[in-house]
Amino acid sequence: MSVKPTVLKLGGSVITNKEKTLTPSLPAIERLTKEISRANVSPLVLVHGGGSFGHPLAKRYAIKEGYKHNVSQVLGFCETHQAMVTLNKMLVDALIKHNIPAVGMSPSSCVVTKSGRIHIMFEEPLKKLLQIGFVPVLHGDAVIDSDLGFTILSGDQLTTHLAMHLNAARIIMGIDVDGLFTSDPKVDSLARLVNRITLEELKRLLERIKESKVTDVTGGMLGKIYELMPAVERGIPSFIVNAAKPKNVYKALKGEKAIGTFIERG
Repeated sequence: MSVKPTVLKLGGSVITNKEKTLTPSLPAIERLTKEISRANVSPLVLVHGGGSFGHPLAKRYAIKEGYKHNVSQVLGFCETHQAMVTLNKMLVDALIKHNIPAVGMSPSSCVVTKSGRIHIMFEEPLKKLLQIGFVPVLHGDAVIDSDLGFTILSGDQLTTHLAMHLNAARIIMGIDVDGLFTSDPKVDSLARLVNRITLEELKRLLERIKESKVTDVTGGMLGKIYELMPAVERGIPSFIVNAAKPKNVYKALKGEKAIGTFIERG
């Protein structure tokens, strides 16, 4: 691929209503697809999370923990996957409406994990789609696992894997907070947003956070940071932005200044 792709992740907490199971945030989906269309970035790969579609079902049936030879779990796997396909269709439909040639792709059809980490991924159809000019739209999913039987593949892990295997130019991570903070802003009035940070500075900050016994900086942020680090180590810069705020995703895609945390190898 002559032009390196951008990998954009849209958090499930942004495109769904977290308070109501299986409820999309249609205004957010409409706004974000407009921003993506206006930015007109190509090649582009889109990944989205599950939010109120994937998480409640996956938790109810303990899909992430693996297959326990429970019939209800098997049906739960199907329900979880189908919920993610439903959300994926809503996003793809909105993208097509705004003239983006989006194609939904389910990881369960092309990924096998091993103890929860991607072990095999058949990427040829995705690469061909990109070459032609399509925008593949993937999602967190219930997938087959060679050790566990099945598990949950997070959109965050998928984002980094795709960025590294497609030799991406950058990752843009759209979430529902402004970025990485020095400590939890909900409990620490002195917490400040980290606008730009190198990998070495990030590792030192993470050590300080671990020593302070704060389990998380803001809702799942540490997990996202740890998933991003291998891509940053490969020289793929990552920009975490608040996708819940209008124009942030557009600005990030255009390379304009936006509120968030920019992570680079340094």
